[in-house]
Amino acid sequence: MPLLYVYHARQDDPKKCSARRMQKFGLAILYEAVEKLPYGAILLNPMAKKALSPSDAMYAKKGIVVLDCTWDEVERVFPLLRPKRMKERALPYLLASNPVNYGKPFMLNSAEAFVAALYILGYKEQALEVARRFKWGETFLTLNKEPLEAYASAKGSEEIVAIQKEFMP
Repeated sequence: MPLLYVYHARQDDPKKCSARRMQKFGLAILYEAVEKLPYGAILLNPMAKKALSPSDAMYAKKGIVVLDCTWDEVERVFPLLRPKRMKERALPYLLASNPVNYGKPFMLNSAEAFVAALYILGYKEQALEVARRFKWGETFLTLNKEPLEAYASAKGSEEIVAIQKEFMP
């Protein structure tokens, strides 16, 4: 079971922060210092050149990292993480189910990103455990059932990119 890490940029409404809720339930470890993030872990980065695929499961042993910041700040904050320390991967096409971005493609919050990554990497039970802590969590899995199953059966990043095209409008 991979450990889940969050680089918390303190830019969100604490009442709506999925990362803080995950920390509260012992599902994720929050850091505000980049140096504390694990070397060699998977960094979920929407601007990464490679898509996350089941072949990345070996890197998940070092952990999975998300950046918790506002979407407006993504391009400015990601470079601060010094991604060379980690394996950068982008999540494929999925729809958000959280109340702020419901139905919007790629606009996942931290918890949705973890659920998707865990599911794709083959840690379905852990993905369900995270999803169950949120009112919209099971909706996320239902909304994205077909693509998640397809991604979880892919062999590599290139296949993920090809598969996601089938689900994009």
